[in-house]
Amino acid sequence: MNGENVSESPPMSDDPTLPEQPQIYLVTPPAFELETFPDLLSAVLDVHEVACLRLALATKDESTLARAADSIRELAHARDLAVVIDTHIGLVERLGLDGVHLTDGSRAVRKTRADLGEDAIVGAFCGTSRHDGMTAAEAGADYVSLGPVGSSVLGDGSTADFDTFVWWSEVIEVPIVAEGALDIALIEALAPHTDFFAIGEEIWATDDPAAAMKALTAPLR
Repeated sequence: MNGENVSESPPMSDDPTLPEQPQIYLVTPPAFELETFPDLLSAVLDVHEVACLRLALATKDESTLARAADSIRELAHARDLAVVIDTHIGLVERLGLDGVHLTDGSRAVRKTRADLGEDAIVGAFCGTSRHDGMTAAEAGADYVSLGPVGSSVLGDGSTADFDTFVWWSEVIEVPIVAEGALDIALIEALAPHTDFFAIGEEIWATDDPAAAMKALTAPLR
C-alpha cells in the first residue's frame, strides 16, 4: 500500500531467500461504542504490528462516521498507522484520513484516484473475481482485496480461489489482501501467497480481541 503511514513488512527471517511475512490489515467492527472501542483498539495495537486500519462502519450517517473517525484517527496516526474508510470517498480529506477502501470492485478506481490524488491510498474489494481484481490493479488501485477466503453463509457462499492468490503472488506486483472468515489453517496456507490479511470480525466478536489476534496469527510468527 502507498502512503506515508503504512509500515514496511518485517521479514520472516534474516534469510533473504525466504518470502516476506504478510502484514495485518485491521478492520473495525461494523458498529462500535465510542466510549469503549478506542481502548480495545489500543490493546490490540499495543501488542500486534498492524499496517493499515480500515473504518468499516455499516452506517451511512455522516455524523456517526465523523465521530468514529475522530475516536480512532489520532490513536492510529500516533502509531504511524494509515487509516482508510469504506466507500465514502468524499469523507477522506474532510476527516483527515489516508484513503478509501472501495467495495464495488474496479468500477470506481480510476475516478477515485483522480479525485484523491496519487498520495492517497485507494484499495478495491473485488470479491472472488480474479478478472475484476486485475482490472482494479490496472486502473491504479494500491491493493486488491479478495474474499471471503473461508466458508461463510453470507452472500452466495462462494469463496476466493486459493489458486488465484498463488497466481497473483507470482504474476502481479500490486499487493493482494485476503479477507473474510479467516482461521488459523487459512492463514497458514495463504501466508506464502498474500501480502496482507484483513482481520476484523474474527477478533472483535471475542471477549479479548488482542488475545484472539495472537492466536489467529500464530502461523505468522
